[in-house]
Amino acid sequence: MAPGGPVAEGGEEKGGMRAALSGLTTRGRSFLAAGVAAAVCAYVLGQSDLLRVGLLLAVLPLLCVAVLYRTRYRVAGSRRLSPSRVPAGSEARVQLRMDNVTRMPTGLLMLQDHVPYVLGPRPRFVLDRVEPGGRREVSYRVRSDLRGRYPLGPLQLRLSDPFGMCELTRSFSAYDTLTVVPRTEPLPPVRLGGEASGYGEGRQRSLSLAGEDDVIPRGYRHGDDLRRVHWRSTARYGELMVRREEQPQRARCTVLLDTRRSAYQGAGPDSAFEWAVSGAASALVHLLERGFAVRLLTDTGSSMPGESADGFAGATQESADSAGLMMDTLAVVEHSDGTDLSPAYAVLRGATEGLLVAFFGDLDEEQSAVAARMRQRSAVAVAFVLDSTGWTQGAGPAGPVENRLRRLREAGWTALAVPSGAALPELWQRAARQRSESAVTGGTTGFSGGWS
Repeated sequence: MAPGGPVAEGGEEKGGMRAALSGLTTRGRSFLAAGVAAAVCAYVLGQSDLLRVGLLLAVLPLLCVAVLYRTRYRVAGSRRLSPSRVPAGSEARVQLRMDNVTRMPTGLLMLQDHVPYVLGPRPRFVLDRVEPGGRREVSYRVRSDLRGRYPLGPLQLRLSDPFGMCELTRSFSAYDTLTVVPRTEPLPPVRLGGEASGYGEGRQRSLSLAGEDDVIPRGYRHGDDLRRVHWRSTARYGELMVRREEQPQRARCTVLLDTRRSAYQGAGPDSAFEWAVSGAASALVHLLERGFAVRLLTDTGSSMPGESADGFAGATQESADSAGLMMDTLAVVEHSDGTDLSPAYAVLRGATEGLLVAFFGDLDEEQSAVAARMRQRSAVAVAFVLDSTGWTQGAGPAGPVENRLRRLREAGWTALAVPSGAALPELWQRAARQRSESAVTGGTTGFSGGWS
């Protein structure tokens, strides 16, 4: 359950008392068998005292079953996961709580939570007797080096009576999900090139520096001046609407992630593909913090968040939600079966882009040509090209990679090779230097925009 959520109680399991009787331990079955045998012997021999002993031996385990059967449905369990989204390699804390809502104390409780093996060993706890109305809390930590979404649960509780005659297991139906997102690295606030209206620092300029206010209303936010309430729109929508004083231009950026299976070799948390996913996540977070409207695009042509017509998101009040949405997407992104970058190119050529940051795997001649054409609709384009051969073998032929980089640079890209174990912050700074040198020498023409 999410932190602060209500306590979840499990429903009754199928089987009723038959399932409860199956919970008899070896001791309980022995007592029951001895009681039945003593009762039969007492009847045959006519010994009333032996009959009483037999009845006591037989009734005791049955009584324990009945009491335990009623008790297990009056024990409530809950789970709190904090936080529910963690970077790969970081820990999350899971807190379990058991409440005894009966007027009788419980016996020994054995608590077990089901977790995927990648998060660590299955946690088990033994809880002492819980008094009527009492509670017990235990916690454990989970950690994964592999990104993904992992279910936690169901929570299982094994109850036993004080005499050890019966053990019953109860499962709670509540699940929680731990999202392990890619690792991100803080990137330096470097700049490529100069500034232009709508890009870099120019993104903070307003369309309404002069003239009348934009009459397009928006929802009222705490702190808005009540004198700016647009009463006609308020009556129409049934909630307070205010006039916008300005509509800022926002720099736009598309982060392109190449997920083609054929473009990467190797697997695991240290593979080239995982580096590309982590690099895309770092770029997304950095650009959102810098005030860009950001879109995540893959080679298949699918984009996130995709809520608006152009697919961009990241207004100031939505940047945290946009980052979370895109990080959740990157947490579960897998290799695509395609071998072509054309679907992504078809999306990019549909509108003028501001900044394009691409993380490519291996590029052959054909895909290098497709990638080069992506630059035509972008003001500034930066490419990080991974040579997966070097990642799997520690070193690879530099010739093919340099040829791909040369072709991208001729098309106007700021292109860098990514060797095994490279640090993205250093490559980010190198891209800025390369962009500046290219602008000075006249290698890039047609735009003076910047990125930061």
